[in-house]
Amino acid sequence: MNLAHDIRPVTYLKNKAADLLLQINTTHRPVVITQNGEAKGVLQDPESYEQMKAAIGLLKLVAQGEKDIQVGHTAKAADVFARAKKKLSTPRV
Repeated sequence: MNLAHDIRPVTYLKNKAADLLLQINTTHRPVVITQNGEAKGVLQDPESYEQMKAAIGLLKLVAQGEKDIQVGHTAKAADVFARAKKKLSTPRV
C-alpha cells in the first residue's frame, strides 16, 4: 500500500472520482476512503473484487473441510469415488 496514493479523504473522492477509478483500475490496489481522519470505506476495482470473493469462497470450503475432519466426518477416497461413479452412471429420468 502506498500511503500517499492509497488513502484519500472523502472530499478527494467527491472531487476526483474519475481519477481514483483510473488509479484503482490501473494499479489494482484498493484505496481507503477516510472521513474525519477515520477509514470509512474501500474503493476497489471489479477484477480484484471478484478474485477476492473467489479466494474467500475457497477459504470457507477449506475451513469447513478442516472442521469436518476435526469432528470425524470423513470418508475413504475409494468409497467417495465409488458413490460418485454410481451416481454418474445412473440414468436420470
